[in-house]
Parts: sequence; C-alpha cells; structure tokens
Amino acid sequence: MLDPIVAFFQRIFAAIGRGIGLVIAWILWPFMTAANWYRARGWIIKGPIGIGLLVLVGLYAYFIWQTQVWSGFNPDYVNSYNLAQRKQDAGVSSTGAAATTPAAGELAEPEPKTCVRSAIVDVTADLIDYNVDQNAWISSMLLYKLGLFGLDWDKTPWFDNKASFQRGINQAVRRTSVELVDSLGRVRGTSGINADLQRARGNIQFDEETWYFGSDSLLPKTPTPNYYRTAMADLRKFNASLESCEAIFDGRSDNLIEFLDRIANDIGSTSAIIRERSEFHNGGWFDTRADDRFWFAYGQLYGYYGILSAAGADFDAVIKARGLDPLWVETIKQLRSALNIQPAIISNGREDGWIMPTHLATMGFYILRVRSNLVEMRDVLAR
Repeated sequence: MLDPIVAFFQRIFAAIGRGIGLVIAWILWPFMTAANWYRARGWIIKGPIGIGLLVLVGLYAYFIWQTQVWSGFNPDYVNSYNLAQRKQDAGVSSTGAAATTPAAGELAEPEPKTCVRSAIVDVTADLIDYNVDQNAWISSMLLYKLGLFGLDWDKTPWFDNKASFQRGINQAVRRTSVELVDSLGRVRGTSGINADLQRARGNIQFDEETWYFGSDSLLPKTPTPNYYRTAMADLRKFNASLESCEAIFDGRSDNLIEFLDRIANDIGSTSAIIRERSEFHNGGWFDTRADDRFWFAYGQLYGYYGILSAAGADFDAVIKARGLDPLWVETIKQLRSALNIQPAIISNGREDGWIMPTHLATMGFYILRVRSNLVEMRDVLAR
C-alpha cells in the first residue's frame, strides 16, 4: 500500500539530487575546462601560470587572514587611559613655578612650563593607529577592491565586516578631527587654525579606498593608510606642542555644546540608515547588506566610546560645574553596553518576528539612547 508513496518521494529526491548535481557541474565547468587546458600545455606556459596562481593563492590567504583576525580589538580599551586619574582639564598649565633648592635654600631655575595633554587627541590618534598599524586597512586592499568576481564584497555575506567596522571608527575620527580644527584646538576669533590639526584633518578626510594604482591613472599613488598615518603623526605632534604649552585647547562650554551637537548629528545619520534597512529590507539571516550596516554602526560607537570618555576628562571642569556628571556617566555606560552586541551572524529580521532576531533594530535602539542623552546634555549646557 505504501509502495506508490515511497516511489513518489524517491522520484522527488532523485530529481532534487540531479538538480543539485547540475548546479555544481555548472559552477565547476569553467574550472575543469581551465584545468584540462592547463594540463595540455608545455612547461613554458605552465610555469608562469603556476607561479601566478601560487601568488594569487598567497594573496587570498593573506586577505582572508586580515579580514578575519581583528588584532587589538578590545571593547574595554578606554580603561587603559586611566582617565579617572586626570586632575586637570586639557591645556591647563600643570607646572612652571620656581622650585627651592633644599640644600642651599636658594631659588632654582623655574621648571619648564608644561600643560595637560588632550585625551581626545590621544584617543583619536590611537584609533587611527588601531585601524592602519595594528591591523591592515581592508578597504584599500587590492583583493577587497576587486570583490568576488567583480561583485562588491559589501554586497556579499563574506569578508566585509572588518572593513565596515574600520570605516565606522574612521567616521568618528573624521568628525572629531573637524571639531579639533574648527573649535577645540584654538580660541575662536582670537587665534588662527593650528597647522598640525589642519594637516591632520586634511589627511584623515582622504578617500578610504585608494591602492597603489587605480583605473583613473597609470601613475602610482599614495595608498590610503599612508595618509592616515600622517594624520596620526600630526595629531601626536599637536599634543606634544600642547604639553609644552605651545598650542591651545579651548575647553569652554560652548565648544563642548558644539562638539556634542556634531556627534549627535553624526550618529543620528547612522540611525536613519539602520532604520531604513531594518524596515524595508528585513530578510533575516539572508540580508547580505545587514552586516556592513551593523558593523559600521558598531565601529562608530566603538570610536565615540573612547572619544567621549576622553572628552569627559578634557572638559571635566565644565561637566562638574553644570551638574552633568550623572548624565555623562550614563551615556558612557550606554556606549559600552552597545559594544556587548557581537553576534557571529547578523540577522535583520522583522521586529515582531519569532524565528530570526533583529540585530539592526537592537543596534539602532542603542544609538538612539546615546543620541538622546547627547541632545539632553547639549540642552543643559545651552541654558
């Protein structure tokens, strides 16, 4: 009695097996054809092609390694700065009084005048170092630019997470470099733009994808990481000048208002991108663009977690004077909580779904919480 039913399912599974076999044969056909052609050639042709294939395999092995190994990744990296131990704001003079010689009781030469370094600048420079020195800058690597048979890696589920994460950090660094030039690194209206910060801003704004050669010119180019390394060196040079009291850090409340406003607008734009993707492209685990949206936002919050923590040290007097301590601490905690979300596979499921999670909506929730606190702090300072 069951024989017809069994035979029916056997035919179904046999048809599925033949279909899968045809698909695999279709995928492998170009490679099998190339292998047969290669075997029929002489060593004069085989040699160079074989060497080229070995180089290509080596490049892909290096590329895969760099995209999958995240050197120095640490959501608690802020702890290494010991910002709570800071006693003075950035740019404030810390020494310079005349010292008394204990033996003779005579006045010695005044100590060299020193000022407090900017934690914001230190963290920003270190984030650049993390992106281009501790790790390879993925976005300008040749194989990342070539994509998967011409298809942009960002449109595939593979090898784009680290690149998106780095670009998110870079977005926070770019925004901060602009604010350092325009307001934090000078007394507006009474001093000129600091040359070191100006160069750093220009170099960090350089495009993210330049390799040694490009399709628009036959001449060799300076790759993106080199520009970013130069920006990092200029930031460190500025802080060295600040430490010797030869540069300015203007820690006024109106500068902090503007800084918070710019950051709120920056992460607000990212929130809008996440919302659009979450609402109109919720394909669950099958949304191949959800991962780069998620990791860009994650990298941006990773960067701002350090930068805003540093701002709390650089503007400590303003924050305490305006009673912002509790709100500031809560904002930093929310930034750190967002960094706890590290799913192995990013899912962009429906918000009312029960099978596939919605990691994008969760990240968007944290972004909006942080932005809401930034707006509230800005409003308190503006009163």
